[in-house]
Amino acid sequence: MDSMTKPLYLSGRILLGLYFIVPGMMKVLNFGGTAEYMASHGMVFIPFFLTLTIILQLAGGACLVIGYRQQQVSFVLAGLVLVISVVMHDFWTMEQGLQRAHETQNFIKNMAIMAGLLVLAGGYIPQTR
Repeated sequence: MDSMTKPLYLSGRILLGLYFIVPGMMKVLNFGGTAEYMASHGMVFIPFFLTLTIILQLAGGACLVIGYRQQQVSFVLAGLVLVISVVMHDFWTMEQGLQRAHETQNFIKNMAIMAGLLVLAGGYIPQTR
């Protein structure tokens, strides 16, 4: 095994974890603004779903950073990313323009994040000889 595999894997896992922790904290600090954004996308039961999202992002991100139950957590977070992408970044419902381009970019970025999470969920953990 290459000597770079473990450090690169660890770095990737930490960055994926931070990808959830930072937005989770931003949602806590701007709960009202996030709720308004969700409402603009037709969400219902916003306090429940926003709180659930915050919990999943903060707890799941922390679990990825420390490597706790990474397969299960990665699978749950991949599901969260899929739901958020379909509900909140629904570029296919928008007219051509800046907003559609922005939501398309977010959707595609989220699919890449989901791919990384699915690799972790699949159980790849570098082993040393």
